[in-house]
Amino acid sequence: MRWTLLFELTTAELALLLVATIVGATAVGVFVGRRVRDRAPGLSEPFGALQAALLGLVALLLAFGLSLALSRYEDRRASLVAEANAIGTTWLRAQTLPETIRSRSLGLLVRYTESAIDVADYKPGSEAELAAVSRENQLQRRLWALAGQAVTAEPQASAPRLYVETLNEMIDMQTVRVAILNNRVPSAVLLLELFGAALAVGLLTAYLVLSGRGIVTVSFASILVVLVLFVIADLDRPTRGEIQVPDAVLVDQLESMRKGPAAAAPTGADAARARP
Repeated sequence: MRWTLLFELTTAELALLLVATIVGATAVGVFVGRRVRDRAPGLSEPFGALQAALLGLVALLLAFGLSLALSRYEDRRASLVAEANAIGTTWLRAQTLPETIRSRSLGLLVRYTESAIDVADYKPGSEAELAAVSRENQLQRRLWALAGQAVTAEPQASAPRLYVETLNEMIDMQTVRVAILNNRVPSAVLLLELFGAALAVGLLTAYLVLSGRGIVTVSFASILVVLVLFVIADLDRPTRGEIQVPDAVLVDQLESMRKGPAAAAPTGADAARARP
């Protein structure tokens, strides 16, 4: 799996790269502006038109990139809640299964939730995350095998069939969540935003120097651009940056499961009444 440089960097390295790029562009703009100010005073107007057009384009790119990053962040949060709900429903319906399938399934579901939390916390694509996903897949096979035994033993009972339905949903949600964790803003968009912002800031600085104005305004603009770029890149790092997708909903679900099942195991009479 291929990852971009912005994803591989630590938070401190990412911030340093963004600051260095924008500050470097500002310094280049100051140098260029001072060099051409006395030699070609008529360049002020063309520089002004060019930097205004480029700033508008970069603002559009930043808004587009932020929208992409936010939508992916919200998708990750929603998928986490959906999977926690699917696990919770499966846990409740597993309590209606006959023994010993019931106890074995409940134990596997606790372990499955622990692995789901690991997937939420590990870096997407890392060996640790792949190992956690592999554990989930193995647990899914064992849970499905037990569900098949329950249906085979009581093909007319409603409880095993309802359990199979929600177990299938839980398995599907795991696939969706893993895919969403690996769905990030395209590398070309991030790089275009970074270099476009640097060029726009450099031209703005050169224009202000050519016009004989101070660079306080461009300093504030540079800080704002760095912050926006950092937020966009950080939103795209769901388990490594400052803005993370919280796993509290899965942790709460696990704590609830560790308290034990709320319903007692069905007796023979209960199982008979469960048949349609």
